[in-house]
Amino acid sequence: MIDPSFLRRGASGVTVDLRVQPRARRTALEIARGTLKAAVTAPPEDGKANDAAIALLAEAWRLPKSSFDIVKGASTRTKTVSVAGEPGALADRIARWMESHA
Repeated sequence: MIDPSFLRRGASGVTVDLRVQPRARRTALEIARGTLKAAVTAPPEDGKANDAAIALLAEAWRLPKSSFDIVKGASTRTKTVSVAGEPGALADRIARWMESHA
């Protein structure tokens, strides 16, 4: 299976490009036109939306929150999130999530 366009494998894990929508009506993680989007109800103040987005990813992909880190775009809607772990296993886990939410 080919990795989605928002995912890149690295030596110590993967990075994902994420578009965050703070103050959404409901919390949801979806893929729209090749972009991974996280809608969170938290406001974009004091990192609350970032924390909510990481919690959403961790729950959806069944990974500990401690394995996630925002490496780019902490104060913007478009972010790059690093996920620590074995790259192949993480890519497979994300692919399985995508199949179940297609």
